Amino acid sequence: MNNNDIIRRIRYTFDLNDDKMIALFALGEHETTRSEVSSWLKKDDDPGQKSLHDKYLAHFLNGLIVKNRGKKDGVSMVAEKTLTNNIILKKLKIALNLQSEDVINILKLADLYISNHELSAFFRKPTQKQYRLCKDQFLRNFLHGLQLKHRPKHSN
Repeated sequence: MNNNDIIRRIRYTFDLNDDKMIALFALGEHETTRSEVSSWLKKDDDPGQKSLHDKYLAHFLNGLIVKNRGKKDGVSMVAEKTLTNNIILKKLKIALNLQSEDVINILKLADLYISNHELSAFFRKPTQKQYRLCKDQFLRNFLHGLQLKHRPKHSN
């Protein structure tokens, strides 16, 4: 999945307008403009679409965490220069204050069934033997499940 698709899905799922998007970037310590946000949200075949770099998506996800969970005193959130699907999944789990059982139930909404043990492998350090790479299809199903949970009347 590309970052532009991820941010479009999050925007739709949580019904975020441009002002809310700009505010989330600001909470994630990145100032952006309406035209930048607009260019990131354009469809892939639109010539005006600009690629959303990992660092900017990290700022956005950090902003989502701060909005929903609050800012920790004395701790500055670092926006990763390189994101993996595992990091994106972890940031969304934190931002939405989800427990493993919640993630499993969200995946069930998208007809994907996974055990707690399988899920925990995505959140391990890459150097651990049990670590499992989060593939695009898994992240896509998680985002679809979120959409089904938060916008059930609008889902396909």
